[in-house]
Amino acid sequence: MSSVGYRQLWAVDPDGWRAAGATWAGLTGPLDRRVGGLRASAVRLRGGWSGGAATAADTRLGDLRDELTSIAPALIEVDQVLAELAGRLTAAKARLAEAVAQADAAGLLVDRSGGVQVDPARVRPTDRAGVTAAGMAATGVAAALRAALDGAATADRVAADRLAELARAAGTGWASAPPPGRPAPGAAPALVSAWWSGLTPAQRRWLIGREPALVGRLDGVPVAARDQANRLRLDGWRAELLAERRRLLSRVPPGPLTSIRLHGVAGRLAGLDALVERLAAGGAPRAYLLGLDPAGEGRVVVALGDPDHADRVLTYVPGMTAGLDDAAGELGRAARVLDRCAALAPAERSAAVLWLDYDAPDLLTEAASSGQARDAGPALHRFQEGLRASHDGSPARQTVLGHSYGSVVVGVAAREHGLAADALVFVGSPGVGASHAAELGVPAGEVWASTAPDDVIRAARSPEELGRRALLRTAPLAAVLGWPDQTGHELWFGHDPADPGFGGRVFPSGRGGHAGYWAPGNPALDGMAHVVLGRPL
Repeated sequence: MSSVGYRQLWAVDPDGWRAAGATWAGLTGPLDRRVGGLRASAVRLRGGWSGGAATAADTRLGDLRDELTSIAPALIEVDQVLAELAGRLTAAKARLAEAVAQADAAGLLVDRSGGVQVDPARVRPTDRAGVTAAGMAATGVAAALRAALDGAATADRVAADRLAELARAAGTGWASAPPPGRPAPGAAPALVSAWWSGLTPAQRRWLIGREPALVGRLDGVPVAARDQANRLRLDGWRAELLAERRRLLSRVPPGPLTSIRLHGVAGRLAGLDALVERLAAGGAPRAYLLGLDPAGEGRVVVALGDPDHADRVLTYVPGMTAGLDDAAGELGRAARVLDRCAALAPAERSAAVLWLDYDAPDLLTEAASSGQARDAGPALHRFQEGLRASHDGSPARQTVLGHSYGSVVVGVAAREHGLAADALVFVGSPGVGASHAAELGVPAGEVWASTAPDDVIRAARSPEELGRRALLRTAPLAAVLGWPDQTGHELWFGHDPADPGFGGRVFPSGRGGHAGYWAPGNPALDGMAHVVLGRPL
């Protein structure tokens, strides 16, 4: 096993490894341009050259394109490996810092080689009780230091082994066709995981490069493989949106409906571009693209940090009006919870997923029904099962968070299908389709909720009442007419989960309306982070 010394770990720069990985991933752009150039050359040759030599040349150009295209997943994989290494080193450095702080508090010194000794300036040799206490503390500090160094060594070994395997594959055969048979769409994640585990690395790479649409959408396939496959499809998804825009622009006269659709396409294009920018960013945490569909309002699933190697995993389900156009904004909410987790527990690895793989309501008339939540239930159930199936090592603590109509999605999925979750969190909820926390199938005491005192959702006894209250809150007359407090406990979709009588647990929120739960300084943000970490509030 490789070893990492105290001075090595103290001096290592995880951001340097992240930047190196981003550089490798950035090579996919020039690679795509080279493939495009070969494709254009082949088109020109076919237009002015025929015969046996022309056919041979065209075949050779096709082979070159295939070879270059097969390199793209490797470039993405190097980025993944180095980002994961950086994340593990960051956690190891945090453990190291905690151990040094523990030593300082106990009157101990840690030397340049990581040795622990009593600080004679703080504990006199004649103070036998003090020396004995410091000696006992030294044992714990030494164990904490060793755990940090062992964690760094494990990270170094894992990264080195994966990079060595990539190097060997490049020389001996990068990809090979897998046997017939593929999991059907919607297959159980456990079956998908077993199928994937039975493939060789070369067969997996073949599938990622040749069948990315299959690999990218299968719950139970490891996060890294799904990310590689889906990133390969980004240009195609953007081309779909551009083609849709061209079709709409070709309509003369355009008409009001066409104008509305053009506006929607423009929003989805802007959202996709913002998402691509985040995917390309070299900072922490690395983003993993687990699913995308530009059709309709657009659907997207993105993880910040690698859920397959995290100790804590949050799945965030947004609510009404969520779509591809604002995916980056919704991802920012998940990121703020993750940032609080990192601040509260820097030595633990956490990941957060934006799960927007359902048709969120756009209007109050749509949100009046639980139909879209029920339609989303099977997909959310499979996704959470997939996180369990693909996770490497000891099971992570999994938390599912629903905001607004997203809380209906989470509640209905938990009650009707079951969720692989250790905790459920509802913020700004109009009800979760249940009358009591016991109906949701998670451990006692792990159903959490919060509603801001000025959240209009408190009026959610009916869509009409909610619309009237929302209007009052934004109208000049609101200050005169006031906003009566909600006194009942039955909301639009059942018992208010933020009412103690629901049987769950409640954490506080400051004022901020329906969307202020993630604002800096709001106690709700700390509440969400504590639940994700499994720490008492």
